[in-house]
Amino acid sequence: MVRARAEADRETERRPSLVDDAYAAMKQAIRDSSFAPGYQASEQEIALRLGMSRTPVHEAAIRLQEDGLVRVLPRRGILICALAPDDMREIYDVIVAIEGRAAELIAASPEERRMAVADELADRTDAMEAAWTEQDLRSWGEADERFHRALVEGAGNGRMIRIIQTINDQSHRARMFTLKLRRELGASVEEHRRIVACIRAGDAAGAMESARAHRLRARDTLLPLLDSFGLKHL
Repeated sequence: MVRARAEADRETERRPSLVDDAYAAMKQAIRDSSFAPGYQASEQEIALRLGMSRTPVHEAAIRLQEDGLVRVLPRRGILICALAPDDMREIYDVIVAIEGRAAELIAASPEERRMAVADELADRTDAMEAAWTEQDLRSWGEADERFHRALVEGAGNGRMIRIIQTINDQSHRARMFTLKLRRELGASVEEHRRIVACIRAGDAAGAMESARAHRLRARDTLLPLLDSFGLKHL
């Protein structure tokens, strides 16, 4: 009895970690398209592919469903959600609003705080420029994603951070898919530097407008690409 109880206690302690591991592994597989849009499989099959047990995969799938990345289908397994162009329009509406406000908040913060965030954003932009020079599109995309994550995190609003992380997870495939098709990636570097300059100057209105304009241009470039290739789902 004592041994069984001790084992149960150990299992309880391990369980959150196992679920977190399953959640992270499944999310990464979705982001890099190892689990492609439209892929459907049983919990057991997914668990086998990940080298995990079924229970944490089941609980992770419930969390991923809340994130909009999967659908849990009773008695039919787990379906990886696809994005349509209309989904991307909605996603950009959220991104434009949140990142514009984040830039405004950072620029209005005390000098020491805003300078620290500006330095981090500048470092991410330098990495983008270096990757662009080398035509290393994957590294460019990773540095760009880190810039935008740092921008929202720098605002210090926990709810904005959680919302934008979910949005980024949903849109990651579309962004990475279109990197090779887009011709204006170099313009993003200059636009990022404009955002950083406004933050350093404490120009809250300018920072907000620069961040919004940057994301609106990206939206107006990406969505026609999806339409031109006739892509219904990503």
